[in-house]
Amino acid sequence: MKTTDQQRHVPALILKVGHYPLHSGGVGAVRTLGRYGVPVYVTSEDRFTPAAVSRYAAGHFRWRATGHEDPADLVDGLTSIGRQIGQPSVLVPVDDEAAVLIAEHADDLSGHFLFPRIRPGLSRQLASKHELFSLCRQHGVPAPESVYVSSAEAVAAFTETATFPVVAKNAEPWVRRRAPAVDGTTVVRSAAELTALAAAAGDSATFILQDYIPHEQAEDWIVHLYCDSGSNCLVLFTGVKLRSWPPNTGATASGIAVPNPALADLAGRFCKAVGFRGVADLDVRYDRRDGQYKLVDFNPRMGNQFRLFQTVAGIDVLRALYLDMTGQHVHPGDQVNGRRIVVEHIDLFARIGQRGSGYAPSSAPDRASSTEFAWLAADDPLPFVAMLPRFARLALSDITRRQRGVWRRKTSEERSTQ
Repeated sequence: MKTTDQQRHVPALILKVGHYPLHSGGVGAVRTLGRYGVPVYVTSEDRFTPAAVSRYAAGHFRWRATGHEDPADLVDGLTSIGRQIGQPSVLVPVDDEAAVLIAEHADDLSGHFLFPRIRPGLSRQLASKHELFSLCRQHGVPAPESVYVSSAEAVAAFTETATFPVVAKNAEPWVRRRAPAVDGTTVVRSAAELTALAAAAGDSATFILQDYIPHEQAEDWIVHLYCDSGSNCLVLFTGVKLRSWPPNTGATASGIAVPNPALADLAGRFCKAVGFRGVADLDVRYDRRDGQYKLVDFNPRMGNQFRLFQTVAGIDVLRALYLDMTGQHVHPGDQVNGRRIVVEHIDLFARIGQRGSGYAPSSAPDRASSTEFAWLAADDPLPFVAMLPRFARLALSDITRRQRGVWRRKTSEERSTQ
């Protein structure tokens, strides 16, 4: 076996599918492997994306994937990048579409890249809200009650017996890039609101409608892990979500590492049962009404806030992936508790938006032992600078879009009651 220093010359490629240059997780991936001495390449929309300007990026490849492409074309583009790198590279997916692409085209990609081999359909099942619920039922893992609807008639039938509010989600993650039924996880508070939402989405929209767990009765947990070829979790971390954006339903704006042996055992057993391999990011909601941890999302790839977690030896899920894929031992170790992450560009809005929501994570300690900022780093300042103008444009666009969406929903609700 090669020495550790030699192994770190094996490059890595951070892969995403979709146009979203403002991605702090990609910056974190470049930094965690780059600081480890690994040559890290990124796929990016342009040379000035935050991840591409990191001092730890060995290079970038212009990759204008939108999620609308034929998978065969994406595979051709990816193998071309592999040839340009010139040697097998550890492949790191940062979104569900990339994870599904790798799993379902493993034979075509294995000549240029190193990645955990997984049953081809499993990544798609885990990423799908509908299929995930079925897997949870099959393996005895608690999950919010879910109903799949794909037509106006199905929505109408659901409203006749449903108890509101309910949570509406796109049934499949890849739908969000092609024909999203909703912008993201959406709390629907009445039958009229759901009918209006379905009408605005159109005939082709597919929803998952889930049981709503009141914020004042809930606690949101995060699990990040890496499983080897035997579906054994070499590292597994747990933490509490402090704030999210949009409030209580969106991405983590701030979280803190907190040990939870019961949740860790549940996540590890589920991964073993389904035969999962690789890096994963799980969202779990603790329901105080029945005392159960309910699996809400299973993302079969790196999570945006993965830098929240590391062992006392400095191993996070990406370093575990890299070590395992390059034939090195992943030393077990306890997680660093009390470590906090703050995603600066959304945390301010999350603080404001979450006030008065009733969400109170009682398991979180009063103070953090240390804080990791998603964007700002003294040894790598350029990604933060590159983020600012993009965020300003995105925030303005988002405010305008939300205002239009509110107006359209109100108009649709008024029409539906006439």
